[in-house]
Amino acid sequence: MTSKPSHSETAFSAWTTRRWLRVGVASTLAVLAVLGSLGGWAMWRTSQTTALLTDRRSPALIESIRVEEALVNQETGIRGYGLSGQQDFLQPYAQGVSDQKAAIKRLRPLLGDDERALGDLTEVEKRISTWQERIARPVAAASPSQAAQISTARAAEGKTTFDALRRAMADQQTHLQDERTAATHDLRRAQTLRNWMFAIIAAVIVMVAGLVFEGLRRGVTGPLSALGAAARDVAQGRFDRTLTGAGPADLRRLASDLEAMRLRLVEELRFSEAARGLLDEQAEDLKRSNTELEQFAYVASHDLQEPLRKVSSFTQLLQRRYGGQLDAKADQYIAFAVDGANRMQTLINDLLAFSRVGRVHNDHQTVDLEAVLSRTLDTLSVAVEESGAEITHDTLPTVVGDPTQMGMLWQNLLSNAIKFRSPDRPPRIHISAASDNGVWEFAVTDNGIGIAPEFQEKIFVLFQRLHTKDAYPGTGIGLAMCKKVVEFHGGTIKIDPDYRLGTRVVITLPAVIPETAATAETAAAVSTGDADRGQP
Repeated sequence: MTSKPSHSETAFSAWTTRRWLRVGVASTLAVLAVLGSLGGWAMWRTSQTTALLTDRRSPALIESIRVEEALVNQETGIRGYGLSGQQDFLQPYAQGVSDQKAAIKRLRPLLGDDERALGDLTEVEKRISTWQERIARPVAAASPSQAAQISTARAAEGKTTFDALRRAMADQQTHLQDERTAATHDLRRAQTLRNWMFAIIAAVIVMVAGLVFEGLRRGVTGPLSALGAAARDVAQGRFDRTLTGAGPADLRRLASDLEAMRLRLVEELRFSEAARGLLDEQAEDLKRSNTELEQFAYVASHDLQEPLRKVSSFTQLLQRRYGGQLDAKADQYIAFAVDGANRMQTLINDLLAFSRVGRVHNDHQTVDLEAVLSRTLDTLSVAVEESGAEITHDTLPTVVGDPTQMGMLWQNLLSNAIKFRSPDRPPRIHISAASDNGVWEFAVTDNGIGIAPEFQEKIFVLFQRLHTKDAYPGTGIGLAMCKKVVEFHGGTIKIDPDYRLGTRVVITLPAVIPETAATAETAAAVSTGDADRGQP
Protein backbone atom coordinates (compact mmCIF):
# COMPACT_ATOMS: atom_id res chain seq x y z
CA MET A 1 0.00 0.00 0.00
CA THR A 2 1.56 3.28 -1.13
CA SER A 3 1.30 6.37 0.99
CA LYS A 4 0.01 9.61 -0.43
CA PRO A 5 2.53 12.41 -0.86
CA SER A 6 2.47 15.06 1.83
CA HIS A 7 1.42 18.64 1.19
CA SER A 8 5.06 19.81 1.37
CA GLU A 9 6.14 17.18 -1.19
CA THR A 10 3.34 18.26 -3.50
CA ALA A 11 4.36 21.90 -3.09
CA PHE A 12 8.04 21.13 -3.75
CA SER A 13 7.15 19.08 -6.82
CA ALA A 14 5.72 22.22 -8.43
CA TRP A 15 9.01 24.10 -8.05
CA THR A 16 10.87 24.90 -11.25
CA THR A 17 14.62 24.81 -11.79
CA ARG A 18 14.77 28.60 -11.48
CA ARG A 19 12.97 28.50 -8.14
CA TRP A 20 15.17 25.72 -6.80
CA LEU A 21 18.26 27.65 -7.88
CA ARG A 22 16.90 30.85 -6.39
CA VAL A 23 16.14 29.20 -3.03
CA GLY A 24 19.46 27.33 -3.09
CA VAL A 25 21.46 30.46 -3.84
CA ALA A 26 19.58 32.45 -1.18
CA SER A 27 20.13 29.71 1.44
CA THR A 28 23.80 29.42 0.52
CA LEU A 29 24.24 33.18 0.76
CA ALA A 30 22.49 33.21 4.16
CA VAL A 31 24.74 30.43 5.47
CA LEU A 32 27.82 32.17 4.09
CA ALA A 33 26.67 35.45 5.65
CA VAL A 34 26.30 33.80 9.07
CA LEU A 35 29.64 32.07 8.74
CA GLY A 36 31.23 35.30 7.57
CA SER A 37 29.81 37.13 10.56
CA LEU A 38 31.14 34.50 12.99
CA GLY A 39 34.51 34.56 11.26
CA GLY A 40 34.59 38.33 11.38
CA TRP A 41 33.69 38.29 15.09
CA ALA A 42 36.47 35.77 15.76
CA MET A 43 38.94 37.91 13.84
CA TRP A 44 37.77 41.05 15.70
CA ARG A 45 38.08 39.35 19.09
CA THR A 46 41.56 38.10 18.28
CA SER A 47 42.54 41.56 17.07
CA GLN A 48 41.15 43.22 20.21
CA THR A 49 42.93 40.78 22.52
CA THR A 50 46.16 41.22 20.59
CA ALA A 51 45.83 45.01 20.78
CA LEU A 52 45.14 44.82 24.55
CA LEU A 53 48.24 42.70 25.08
CA THR A 54 50.62 44.56 22.80
CA ASP A 55 49.32 48.09 23.28
CA ARG A 56 48.50 48.12 27.03
CA ARG A 57 49.44 45.14 29.17
CA SER A 58 53.01 44.59 27.99
CA PRO A 59 53.89 48.32 27.71
CA ALA A 60 52.42 48.95 31.19
CA LEU A 61 54.59 46.25 32.72
CA ILE A 62 57.64 47.59 30.88
CA GLU A 63 56.97 51.15 32.09
CA SER A 64 56.53 49.89 35.67
CA ILE A 65 59.92 48.20 35.47
CA ARG A 66 61.37 51.44 34.09
CA VAL A 67 59.94 53.34 37.09
CA GLU A 68 61.57 50.79 39.40
CA GLU A 69 64.90 51.16 37.59
CA ALA A 70 64.64 54.97 37.83
CA LEU A 71 63.99 54.68 41.64
CA VAL A 72 66.93 52.29 42.07
CA ASN A 73 69.14 54.82 40.28
CA GLN A 74 67.83 57.57 42.58
CA GLU A 75 68.47 55.49 45.74
CA THR A 76 71.96 54.54 44.55
CA GLY A 77 72.85 58.17 43.81
CA ILE A 78 71.51 59.46 47.18
CA ARG A 79 73.24 56.69 49.13
CA GLY A 80 76.55 57.32 47.32
CA TYR A 81 76.34 61.08 47.89
CA GLY A 82 75.45 60.61 51.55
CA LEU A 83 78.43 58.30 52.14
CA SER A 84 81.08 60.06 50.05
CA GLY A 85 79.83 63.63 49.71
CA GLN A 86 80.80 63.62 46.04
CA GLN A 87 78.56 65.66 43.76
CA ASP A 88 78.92 63.12 40.90
CA PHE A 89 76.47 60.81 42.67
CA LEU A 90 73.71 63.40 42.32
CA GLN A 91 73.70 63.08 38.52
CA PRO A 92 72.25 59.50 38.56
CA TYR A 93 69.73 60.75 41.10
CA ALA A 94 68.63 63.67 38.90
CA GLN A 95 68.44 61.39 35.80
CA GLY A 96 66.46 58.85 37.83
CA VAL A 97 63.95 61.52 38.87
CA SER A 98 63.49 62.58 35.24
CA ASP A 99 63.15 58.95 34.05
CA GLN A 100 60.71 58.20 36.85
CA LYS A 101 58.41 61.06 35.94
CA ALA A 102 58.51 60.22 32.21
CA ALA A 103 57.77 56.55 32.87
CA ILE A 104 54.87 57.35 35.23
CA LYS A 105 53.52 59.77 32.61
CA ARG A 106 53.56 57.00 29.99
CA LEU A 107 52.24 54.39 32.41
CA ARG A 108 49.10 56.18 33.53
CA PRO A 109 47.29 56.20 30.12
CA LEU A 110 48.14 52.53 29.65
CA LEU A 111 46.23 51.59 32.79
CA GLY A 112 43.00 53.03 31.44
CA ASP A 113 40.01 52.38 33.73
CA ASP A 114 41.66 49.54 35.64
CA GLU A 115 40.93 50.56 39.27
CA ARG A 116 43.34 48.10 40.83
CA ALA A 117 46.18 49.18 38.55
CA LEU A 118 45.40 52.83 39.20
CA GLY A 119 45.36 52.11 42.94
CA ASP A 120 48.74 50.38 42.70
CA LEU A 121 50.11 53.38 40.80
CA THR A 122 48.72 55.75 43.45
CA GLU A 123 50.32 53.70 46.22
CA VAL A 124 53.64 53.68 44.38
CA GLU A 125 53.50 57.43 43.83
CA LYS A 126 52.68 57.89 47.52
CA ARG A 127 55.64 55.76 48.60
CA ILE A 128 57.88 57.60 46.14
CA SER A 129 56.75 60.96 47.50
CA THR A 130 57.35 59.83 51.10
CA TRP A 131 60.85 58.52 50.38
CA GLN A 132 61.80 61.56 48.33
CA GLU A 133 60.49 64.04 50.95
CA ARG A 134 62.03 62.26 53.93
CA ILE A 135 65.27 61.02 52.45
CA ALA A 136 66.17 61.90 48.86
CA ARG A 137 65.47 65.58 48.68
CA PRO A 138 67.01 66.53 52.09
CA VAL A 139 70.19 64.61 51.29
CA ALA A 140 70.42 65.97 47.76
CA ALA A 141 69.89 69.55 48.98
CA ALA A 142 72.45 69.32 51.81
CA SER A 143 76.15 70.06 51.62
CA PRO A 144 78.55 67.12 51.45
CA SER A 145 79.25 67.20 55.20
CA GLN A 146 75.59 67.59 56.13
CA ALA A 147 74.55 64.94 53.64
CA ALA A 148 76.60 62.38 55.49
CA GLN A 149 75.02 63.37 58.81
CA ILE A 150 71.49 63.24 57.41
CA SER A 151 72.15 59.86 55.76
CA THR A 152 73.53 58.48 59.00
CA ALA A 153 70.70 59.88 61.09
CA ARG A 154 67.97 58.66 58.75
CA ALA A 155 69.51 55.43 57.58
CA ALA A 156 66.97 53.20 59.30
CA GLU A 157 64.03 55.34 58.17
CA GLY A 158 65.40 55.46 54.64
CA LYS A 159 65.73 51.68 54.52
CA THR A 160 62.22 51.20 55.84
CA THR A 161 60.72 53.77 53.51
CA PHE A 162 62.50 52.42 50.39
CA ASP A 163 61.62 48.82 51.31
CA ALA A 164 57.96 49.86 51.49
CA LEU A 165 58.41 51.50 48.07
CA ARG A 166 59.96 48.30 46.74
CA ARG A 167 57.03 46.25 48.06
CA ALA A 168 54.55 48.66 46.41
CA MET A 169 56.45 48.39 43.13
CA ALA A 170 56.57 44.59 43.44
CA ASP A 171 52.82 44.45 44.07
CA GLN A 172 52.20 46.71 41.06
CA GLN A 173 54.41 44.64 38.78
CA THR A 174 52.87 41.40 40.06
CA HIS A 175 49.39 42.71 39.25
CA LEU A 176 50.51 43.96 35.83
CA GLN A 177 52.24 40.63 35.13
CA ASP A 178 49.03 38.79 36.11
CA GLU A 179 47.02 40.98 33.80
CA ARG A 180 49.56 40.42 30.99
CA THR A 181 49.43 36.68 31.57
CA ALA A 182 45.62 36.77 31.53
CA ALA A 183 45.70 38.78 28.30
CA THR A 184 48.13 36.22 26.79
CA HIS A 185 45.78 33.39 27.75
CA ASP A 186 42.85 35.33 26.28
CA LEU A 187 44.81 35.82 23.07
CA ARG A 188 45.57 32.11 22.83
CA ARG A 189 41.93 31.23 23.44
CA ALA A 190 40.86 33.81 20.84
CA GLN A 191 43.34 32.41 18.33
CA THR A 192 42.16 28.86 19.04
CA LEU A 193 38.54 29.96 18.67
CA ARG A 194 39.42 31.77 15.42
CA ASN A 195 41.18 28.73 14.03
CA TRP A 196 38.30 26.43 14.91
CA MET A 197 35.85 28.93 13.53
CA PHE A 198 37.66 29.06 10.18
CA ALA A 199 37.99 25.29 10.13
CA ILE A 200 34.23 25.00 10.69
CA ILE A 201 33.62 27.64 7.99
CA ALA A 202 35.80 25.72 5.54
CA ALA A 203 34.01 22.46 6.40
CA VAL A 204 30.60 24.09 6.00
CA ILE A 205 31.64 25.62 2.66
CA VAL A 206 32.84 22.21 1.44
CA MET A 207 29.60 20.66 2.66
CA VAL A 208 27.51 23.36 0.95
CA ALA A 209 29.50 22.91 -2.27
CA GLY A 210 28.91 19.16 -2.05
CA LEU A 211 25.20 19.69 -1.44
CA VAL A 212 25.00 22.12 -4.37
CA PHE A 213 26.83 19.69 -6.65
CA GLU A 214 24.67 16.77 -5.57
CA GLY A 215 21.51 18.85 -5.88
CA LEU A 216 22.45 19.96 -9.39
CA ARG A 217 23.32 16.37 -10.31
CA ARG A 218 20.08 14.95 -9.03
CA GLY A 219 17.82 17.83 -9.94
CA VAL A 220 19.27 19.15 -13.22
CA THR A 221 22.19 17.37 -14.86
CA GLY A 222 21.01 13.85 -14.01
CA PRO A 223 17.45 14.26 -15.38
CA LEU A 224 18.79 16.18 -18.40
CA SER A 225 21.34 13.45 -19.14
CA ALA A 226 18.68 10.73 -18.85
CA LEU A 227 16.28 12.72 -21.02
CA GLY A 228 19.04 13.43 -23.57
CA ALA A 229 19.97 9.72 -23.74
CA ALA A 230 16.32 8.80 -24.29
CA ALA A 231 15.96 11.51 -26.95
CA ARG A 232 19.08 10.19 -28.73
CA ASP A 233 17.60 6.69 -28.70
CA VAL A 234 14.45 8.08 -30.32
CA ALA A 235 16.55 10.01 -32.85
CA GLN A 236 18.35 6.76 -33.74
CA GLY A 237 15.05 5.08 -34.57
CA ARG A 238 13.81 3.64 -31.26
CA PHE A 239 10.44 5.34 -31.52
CA ASP A 240 8.96 2.98 -28.91
CA ARG A 241 11.19 4.50 -26.20
CA THR A 242 9.03 6.45 -23.76
CA LEU A 243 10.44 9.81 -22.69
CA THR A 244 9.92 10.27 -18.95
CA GLY A 245 11.06 13.22 -16.89
CA ALA A 246 12.31 13.73 -13.35
CA GLY A 247 13.52 16.64 -11.27
CA PRO A 248 11.96 20.13 -11.20
CA ALA A 249 8.60 20.91 -12.76
CA ASP A 250 9.99 22.62 -15.87
CA LEU A 251 12.20 19.63 -16.69
CA ARG A 252 9.21 17.33 -16.30
CA ARG A 253 7.21 19.62 -18.58
CA LEU A 254 10.06 19.50 -21.10
CA ALA A 255 10.01 15.70 -20.98
CA SER A 256 6.24 15.77 -21.42
CA ASP A 257 6.56 18.03 -24.47
CA LEU A 258 9.24 15.78 -25.95
CA GLU A 259 7.04 12.75 -25.31
CA ALA A 260 4.16 14.49 -27.08
CA MET A 261 6.49 15.26 -29.96
CA ARG A 262 7.60 11.60 -30.04
CA LEU A 263 4.01 10.44 -30.15
CA ARG A 264 3.32 12.92 -32.95
CA LEU A 265 6.37 11.66 -34.84
CA VAL A 266 5.20 8.08 -34.37
CA GLU A 267 1.80 9.03 -35.73
CA GLU A 268 3.37 10.89 -38.63
CA LEU A 269 5.65 7.91 -39.25
CA ARG A 270 2.66 5.59 -39.42
CA PHE A 271 0.99 7.96 -41.85
CA SER A 272 4.23 8.28 -43.82
CA GLU A 273 4.60 4.50 -44.02
CA ALA A 274 1.05 4.22 -45.27
CA ALA A 275 1.66 7.01 -47.77
CA ARG A 276 4.93 5.38 -48.83
CA GLY A 277 3.10 2.12 -49.44
CA LEU A 278 0.51 3.94 -51.49
CA LEU A 279 3.28 5.80 -53.32
CA ASP A 280 5.04 2.52 -54.07
CA GLU A 281 1.82 1.17 -55.49
CA GLN A 282 1.37 4.29 -57.58
CA ALA A 283 5.01 4.05 -58.70
CA GLU A 284 4.39 0.50 -59.84
CA ASP A 285 1.25 1.64 -61.65
CA LEU A 286 3.21 4.51 -63.22
CA LYS A 287 5.99 2.16 -64.24
CA ARG A 288 3.46 -0.17 -65.81
CA SER A 289 1.78 2.77 -67.51
CA ASN A 290 5.14 4.02 -68.84
CA THR A 291 5.83 0.56 -70.19
CA GLU A 292 2.48 0.56 -71.92
CA LEU A 293 3.18 4.03 -73.31
CA GLU A 294 6.52 2.86 -74.65
CA GLN A 295 4.73 -0.07 -76.27
CA PHE A 296 2.21 2.37 -77.73
CA ALA A 297 5.01 4.54 -79.06
CA TYR A 298 6.56 1.49 -80.67
CA VAL A 299 3.24 0.54 -82.22
CA ALA A 300 2.65 4.12 -83.37
CA SER A 301 6.09 4.36 -84.93
CA HIS A 302 5.88 1.04 -86.70
CA ASP A 303 2.44 -0.58 -86.91
CA LEU A 304 0.38 2.62 -87.35
CA GLN A 305 2.83 4.23 -89.74
CA GLU A 306 2.52 1.43 -92.31
CA PRO A 307 -1.29 1.53 -92.87
CA LEU A 308 -1.16 5.33 -92.67
CA ARG A 309 1.44 5.41 -95.42
CA LYS A 310 -0.82 3.12 -97.51
CA VAL A 311 -3.81 5.39 -96.99
CA SER A 312 -1.71 8.45 -97.84
CA SER A 313 -0.10 6.81 -100.91
CA PHE A 314 -3.29 5.44 -102.41
CA THR A 315 -5.27 8.65 -101.78
CA GLN A 316 -2.51 10.57 -103.55
CA LEU A 317 -2.58 8.06 -106.44
CA LEU A 318 -6.33 8.41 -106.55
CA GLN A 319 -5.98 12.17 -106.69
CA ARG A 320 -3.38 12.08 -109.49
CA ARG A 321 -5.22 9.49 -111.63
CA TYR A 322 -8.78 10.63 -111.25
CA GLY A 323 -8.26 14.29 -110.47
CA GLY A 324 -10.44 16.35 -112.81
CA GLN A 325 -12.30 13.24 -114.18
CA LEU A 326 -14.87 13.27 -111.43
CA ASP A 327 -17.06 16.08 -110.33
CA ALA A 328 -15.88 18.90 -108.07
CA LYS A 329 -17.28 17.26 -104.96
CA ALA A 330 -15.26 14.09 -105.56
CA ASP A 331 -12.08 16.13 -106.07
CA GLN A 332 -12.78 17.98 -102.80
CA TYR A 333 -13.33 14.74 -100.89
CA ILE A 334 -10.13 13.25 -102.28
CA ALA A 335 -8.23 16.42 -101.29
CA PHE A 336 -9.69 16.17 -97.76
CA ALA A 337 -8.55 12.55 -97.49
CA VAL A 338 -5.02 13.34 -98.68
CA ASP A 339 -4.74 16.32 -96.33
CA GLY A 340 -6.06 14.32 -93.38
CA ALA A 341 -3.63 11.46 -93.99
CA ASN A 342 -0.69 13.87 -94.24
CA ARG A 343 -1.67 15.75 -91.11
CA MET A 344 -2.16 12.47 -89.23
CA GLN A 345 1.33 11.33 -90.23
CA THR A 346 2.81 14.70 -89.17
CA LEU A 347 0.92 14.55 -85.85
CA ILE A 348 2.16 11.02 -85.13
CA ASN A 349 5.76 12.04 -85.90
CA ASP A 350 5.47 15.10 -83.60
CA LEU A 351 3.98 12.99 -80.79
CA LEU A 352 6.81 10.50 -81.14
CA ALA A 353 9.34 13.32 -80.96
CA PHE A 354 7.56 14.74 -77.90
CA SER A 355 7.58 11.35 -76.14
CA ARG A 356 11.29 10.85 -76.83
CA VAL A 357 12.27 13.95 -74.80
CA GLY A 358 14.08 12.66 -71.71
CA ARG A 359 13.55 9.03 -72.75
CA VAL A 360 15.46 8.52 -75.95
CA HIS A 361 17.55 11.71 -76.04
CA ASN A 362 19.21 11.73 -72.60
CA ASP A 363 22.89 12.28 -73.24
CA HIS A 364 24.03 15.11 -70.97
CA GLN A 365 27.31 16.61 -72.03
CA THR A 366 28.92 19.97 -72.66
CA VAL A 367 26.93 21.73 -75.39
CA ASP A 368 28.19 24.75 -77.34
CA LEU A 369 25.02 26.74 -78.02
CA GLU A 370 26.79 28.73 -80.72
CA ALA A 371 27.31 25.53 -82.72
CA VAL A 372 23.74 24.37 -81.99
CA LEU A 373 22.31 27.69 -83.20
CA SER A 374 24.46 27.55 -86.35
CA ARG A 375 23.10 24.11 -87.24
CA THR A 376 19.55 25.28 -86.51
CA LEU A 377 19.92 28.29 -88.83
CA ASP A 378 21.19 25.98 -91.57
CA THR A 379 18.09 23.82 -91.11
CA LEU A 380 15.79 26.87 -91.27
CA SER A 381 17.69 28.58 -94.08
CA VAL A 382 14.83 28.15 -96.60
CA ALA A 383 12.23 29.61 -94.21
CA VAL A 384 14.61 32.44 -93.29
CA GLU A 385 15.25 33.26 -96.95
CA GLU A 386 11.57 33.13 -97.95
CA SER A 387 10.45 35.33 -95.05
CA GLY A 388 13.37 37.75 -95.27
CA ALA A 389 14.00 37.26 -91.54
CA GLU A 390 16.97 38.89 -89.86
CA ILE A 391 18.29 36.84 -86.91
CA THR A 392 20.91 38.26 -84.54
CA HIS A 393 22.24 36.95 -81.25
CA ASP A 394 24.58 37.66 -78.39
CA THR A 395 27.55 35.45 -77.72
CA LEU A 396 25.99 32.20 -76.54
CA PRO A 397 27.61 30.19 -73.74
CA THR A 398 28.44 26.54 -73.29
CA VAL A 399 26.00 24.63 -71.07
CA VAL A 400 25.51 21.05 -69.91
CA GLY A 401 22.63 19.24 -71.60
CA ASP A 402 21.49 17.00 -74.42
CA PRO A 403 22.63 18.32 -77.86
CA THR A 404 19.62 16.92 -79.72
CA GLN A 405 17.13 18.47 -77.32
CA MET A 406 18.94 21.82 -77.43
CA GLY A 407 18.63 21.74 -81.22
CA MET A 408 14.89 20.96 -80.97
CA LEU A 409 14.48 23.89 -78.55
CA TRP A 410 16.11 26.50 -80.79
CA GLN A 411 14.47 25.13 -83.95
CA ASN A 412 10.95 25.34 -82.48
CA LEU A 413 11.48 28.82 -81.00
CA LEU A 414 12.95 30.29 -84.21
CA SER A 415 10.47 28.58 -86.54
CA ASN A 416 7.58 29.91 -84.43
CA ALA A 417 9.07 33.41 -84.53
CA ILE A 418 9.28 33.18 -88.32
CA LYS A 419 5.86 31.55 -88.74
CA PHE A 420 3.94 34.08 -86.63
CA ARG A 421 5.50 37.14 -88.25
CA SER A 422 3.65 40.35 -88.89
CA PRO A 423 2.31 40.64 -92.45
CA ASP A 424 3.44 44.27 -92.85
CA ARG A 425 7.14 43.92 -91.89
CA PRO A 426 9.90 41.38 -92.22
CA PRO A 427 10.79 39.35 -89.10
CA ARG A 428 13.50 40.72 -86.81
CA ILE A 429 14.61 38.14 -84.25
CA HIS A 430 17.26 38.61 -81.53
CA ILE A 431 18.61 36.04 -79.05
CA SER A 432 20.12 37.51 -75.87
CA ALA A 433 22.09 35.71 -73.14
CA ALA A 434 23.00 36.86 -69.62
CA SER A 435 24.40 35.08 -66.56
CA ASP A 436 23.17 35.65 -62.98
CA ASN A 437 24.33 33.60 -59.96
CA GLY A 438 25.04 30.43 -61.90
CA VAL A 439 21.88 30.67 -64.05
CA TRP A 440 21.81 31.53 -67.75
CA GLU A 441 18.86 33.61 -68.93
CA PHE A 442 18.07 33.58 -72.64
CA ALA A 443 15.44 35.67 -74.42
CA VAL A 444 14.15 35.15 -77.97
CA THR A 445 12.60 38.46 -79.05
CA ASP A 446 10.68 39.00 -82.30
CA ASN A 447 8.51 41.72 -83.89
CA GLY A 448 5.71 39.39 -84.87
CA ILE A 449 1.97 39.38 -84.14
CA GLY A 450 2.50 38.84 -80.40
CA ILE A 451 0.37 36.97 -77.89
CA ALA A 452 -2.58 38.33 -75.94
CA PRO A 453 -1.96 38.30 -72.15
CA GLU A 454 -4.82 35.87 -71.45
CA PHE A 455 -3.21 33.26 -73.73
CA GLN A 456 0.41 33.57 -72.55
CA GLU A 457 0.06 30.57 -70.22
CA LYS A 458 -2.25 28.47 -72.41
CA ILE A 459 0.13 28.29 -75.35
CA PHE A 460 2.34 25.81 -73.44
CA VAL A 461 -0.52 23.30 -73.15
CA LEU A 462 -0.29 20.28 -75.47
CA PHE A 463 -2.36 20.63 -78.70
CA GLN A 464 -3.43 24.16 -77.70
CA ARG A 465 -3.97 26.23 -80.86
CA LEU A 466 -4.89 29.89 -81.07
CA HIS A 467 -5.42 29.85 -84.86
CA THR A 468 -6.98 27.56 -87.41
CA LYS A 469 -4.72 25.24 -89.39
CA ASP A 470 -5.61 27.18 -92.54
CA ALA A 471 -4.25 30.44 -91.10
CA TYR A 472 -1.11 28.97 -89.50
CA PRO A 473 -0.26 25.32 -90.16
CA GLY A 474 1.06 23.09 -87.42
CA THR A 475 0.08 20.47 -84.85
CA GLY A 476 0.19 22.62 -81.67
CA ILE A 477 3.15 20.76 -80.16
CA GLY A 478 6.01 23.21 -80.87
CA LEU A 479 6.03 25.20 -77.63
CA ALA A 480 4.99 22.12 -75.68
CA MET A 481 8.20 20.54 -76.89
CA CYS A 482 10.17 23.62 -75.81
CA LYS A 483 8.65 23.58 -72.32
CA LYS A 484 9.38 19.90 -71.88
CA VAL A 485 13.00 20.28 -73.01
CA VAL A 486 13.63 23.29 -70.75
CA GLU A 487 12.07 21.70 -67.67
CA PHE A 488 13.92 18.45 -68.35
CA HIS A 489 17.15 20.49 -68.11
CA GLY A 490 16.06 22.05 -64.82
CA GLY A 491 15.07 25.44 -66.25
CA THR A 492 11.97 27.56 -66.83
CA ILE A 493 10.25 29.08 -69.84
CA LYS A 494 7.68 31.87 -69.99
CA ILE A 495 6.38 34.76 -72.06
CA ASP A 496 7.51 38.24 -71.00
CA PRO A 497 4.17 39.98 -70.20
CA ASP A 498 5.71 43.47 -70.34
CA TYR A 499 6.90 43.20 -73.97
CA ARG A 500 4.38 44.68 -76.41
CA LEU A 501 6.26 45.01 -79.75
CA GLY A 502 5.93 41.34 -80.56
CA THR A 503 6.81 38.31 -78.44
CA ARG A 504 9.67 37.68 -76.06
CA VAL A 505 10.20 34.13 -74.82
CA VAL A 506 12.39 34.04 -71.68
CA ILE A 507 14.28 30.86 -70.83
CA THR A 508 16.46 30.10 -67.81
CA LEU A 509 18.93 27.22 -67.71
CA PRO A 510 21.28 26.32 -64.86
CA ALA A 511 24.96 26.42 -65.60
CA VAL A 512 25.17 22.83 -64.28
CA ILE A 513 22.29 20.45 -64.85
CA PRO A 514 21.42 18.45 -61.69
CA GLU A 515 21.54 14.70 -62.21
CA THR A 516 18.15 14.18 -60.60
CA ALA A 517 16.57 16.29 -63.30
CA ALA A 518 17.92 14.09 -66.06
CA THR A 519 15.42 11.26 -65.69
CA ALA A 520 12.61 10.40 -68.05
CA GLU A 521 10.09 10.07 -65.22
CA THR A 522 10.84 13.56 -63.90
CA ALA A 523 10.58 15.02 -67.36
CA ALA A 524 7.24 13.32 -67.97
CA ALA A 525 5.92 14.39 -64.55
CA VAL A 526 6.77 18.08 -64.85
CA SER A 527 5.64 18.36 -68.44
CA THR A 528 2.19 19.86 -68.90
CA GLY A 529 2.26 20.00 -72.68
CA ASP A 530 2.96 22.73 -75.21
CA ALA A 531 1.44 24.32 -78.25
CA ASP A 532 2.17 26.48 -81.23
CA ARG A 533 1.56 30.09 -80.38
CA GLY A 534 -0.25 32.91 -82.12
CA GLN A 535 -2.74 35.65 -81.65
CA PRO A 536 -6.46 34.87 -82.11
